[in-house]
Amino acid sequence: MILFAVSLLIVIALLGAPLFTVLAAGGLLASFSSNISPDILIIEMNRLASSPSMLAIPLFTFAGVMMAGGGAPQRLVNFYRAAFGWMPGGIAIAALAACAFFTAFSGASGVTILALGGLLYPILTSEGYGERFSLGLLTTSGSLGLLFPPSLAILVYSIVAGVGIDQMFLAGLLPGLILMLMLALYSVARGAGLNIVYHPFEIDNFISATRAATWDLFLPIGLVWGILGGYVSIIEAAAVTAAYVMLVEVVVFDKISLRNQLYPLCVETSILVGSLLAILLVALGLTNLLIDAQLPMKLLTLIETHIFSQLQFLLLLNIFLLIVGAMMDIFSAIIVVVPLILPLATRYGVDPVHLGVIFLANLEIGYSTPPVGINLFIASQRFGKSVVTLFKSTLPFLLLMLIWLLLVTYLPGLSLWWQLPS
Repeated sequence: MILFAVSLLIVIALLGAPLFTVLAAGGLLASFSSNISPDILIIEMNRLASSPSMLAIPLFTFAGVMMAGGGAPQRLVNFYRAAFGWMPGGIAIAALAACAFFTAFSGASGVTILALGGLLYPILTSEGYGERFSLGLLTTSGSLGLLFPPSLAILVYSIVAGVGIDQMFLAGLLPGLILMLMLALYSVARGAGLNIVYHPFEIDNFISATRAATWDLFLPIGLVWGILGGYVSIIEAAAVTAAYVMLVEVVVFDKISLRNQLYPLCVETSILVGSLLAILLVALGLTNLLIDAQLPMKLLTLIETHIFSQLQFLLLLNIFLLIVGAMMDIFSAIIVVVPLILPLATRYGVDPVHLGVIFLANLEIGYSTPPVGINLFIASQRFGKSVVTLFKSTLPFLLLMLIWLLLVTYLPGLSLWWQLPS
């Protein structure tokens, strides 16, 4: 009976049922099969909803939505183009930087592809980059900002794993920059071998673009300085970010009318946050039921009989997480999987902060991996190309990201650099 119910839930999920309904049904099923009261679902939902850190999610989301509606993507593209357009591969580097910046604030790679893809794709192709390179770059770049503050994925992982959000922000900086550097060097190498149209560096154009983007560029600098310097808490930083973005878009640039546009932007924010919270709440209840049923301990016992070293554990963990990233959206994966693997990682001596970087790095790659890589489907809709074509286009970038994943996994100092003795 239980096996039939589980199979039915999987089929319903594959047919497109809302994920939170499937997870809620799974939670009720788990409570029934384990003889645990389903009240724990409501208790855990209330605990998560009342967590102070959860207030940061709608505030950062609102900031990202307002930036998208206020023209920040165009200002950032103009700045990075003026700064790097004279280099071999410079426009590609500009695309990488703009996408990473925007994903860090929007929190959803799909929004980045939709907001920047239509803007950057014609620029890349018109200046000599091939269609395949351009599609691969933009499809994979949609998730580049997941390790940079104030990434929502970092916020959710920190809440679920019980680690400091400021620690996770620090941990993601160096790995994220290394990935950006690797992809930038590849873009330079490709740009040098193509008939690229180079733009001479024009100081007047650079100054103009910098002036227009200064308000946007100072936001992440001030955010990181305020949080890591201990001047503001995460909640205070989120509130200041939302107020700052509103000031910039409404007063400085006059791109958003409070009378005509504020309400639609708030509705869009509410839909994004509401859908995320619905998934998080029911998923956390489900995972706590699994924990009460001692599933992590059973997994630990099973794994200990076959895996004898941290090296083996990390290798299998990466394989498992790559599969998870290709099958689930990042927030559901964090809520469902992290509580299960955290005790295993602790058993094999993996720092929870380092685990978080490994986890997010795998899921960042999974965004562009079949069969359910969300970047592939959103890019397919945005560019009018088949998923197969887009996946083939992303292969060189995915190969570089896999090499980067190995570095991040087996060199924990890249994630824990701030803990190393000076």
